[in-house]
Amino acid sequence: MNIRRSLFTVVVGLSAGLWVGIEQVQAEVKTIADIEYANIEGTSLQLDLYLPEEEKQPRLVVWVHGGGWVQGSRKKPAFAWMAEEGYAVASISYRFSDKAAFPAQIYDCKGAIRWLRAHAEEYGYNADKIVAGGASAGGHLVALLGTSGDVQELEGSVGGNLDQSSRIQGVIDLYGATDFILRSQTQTEKLNSPDSYVYQLFGGPPKEKMELLRSASAVTFISADDPPMLVLHGVEDKVVLPGQSERINEAYLEAGLPVELIMIDGAGHGGSPFSTPEIKQKMREFVMSCFAE
Repeated sequence: MNIRRSLFTVVVGLSAGLWVGIEQVQAEVKTIADIEYANIEGTSLQLDLYLPEEEKQPRLVVWVHGGGWVQGSRKKPAFAWMAEEGYAVASISYRFSDKAAFPAQIYDCKGAIRWLRAHAEEYGYNADKIVAGGASAGGHLVALLGTSGDVQELEGSVGGNLDQSSRIQGVIDLYGATDFILRSQTQTEKLNSPDSYVYQLFGGPPKEKMELLRSASAVTFISADDPPMLVLHGVEDKVVLPGQSERINEAYLEAGLPVELIMIDGAGHGGSPFSTPEIKQKMREFVMSCFAE
């Protein structure tokens, strides 16, 4: 994968024939909902599977939803369209910060990845390589999944299956936080308000939780064996500042790792600019490259 930084100006209404060079065939998709991958003191952690009917041993893509770590839903995942193109898609839930502070959320995500590998034969997909994507809080979690492979302090034991790897082989990070130390400096007042999602995530004011901020930051754990990363961010994002995506892009480049940062001109925090045909094609090419390596 080329290592580069791109600036996208989204063009609405662009003909599909102009942007995609490969004809995409939609597959029939079977949905298996509400599968429990772990139960923590009576709290059921679940995932949904979207399986292409006629694809044998499809590759697995995982979606982690956003919502400030305190809300959101795994239902109607943004990656559902990938199942129509022949990939198995798993959309996972995790504990919200009003019930459990960090690192519960990354423990849950890693537990889900281990479960998905342990049950690959049962459900008929190939989990040797897994690409994970997420938006906002989900973007933070998949970036951290990507860089913290084999980091025991973040592994946890949620759901068991500790004989399975929680490593992933590709990351699609949509406007997620990647460096909470930096964020505590650039959005100090906002983050230290008790109403802040970040305050709730860490169970108190970030200025008093610096070690947790370090552990929650994907940039902390970057190493030479980390997976390729596709990072997308809106230039006008005021919720998670674009500097968060620029930060991990720079850190990946310094480590000689494959990364592409796409800054979307005119976009804020989420919305339709992140699901245009051009952006989907970028994601499609990235996923294909991860599974080809």
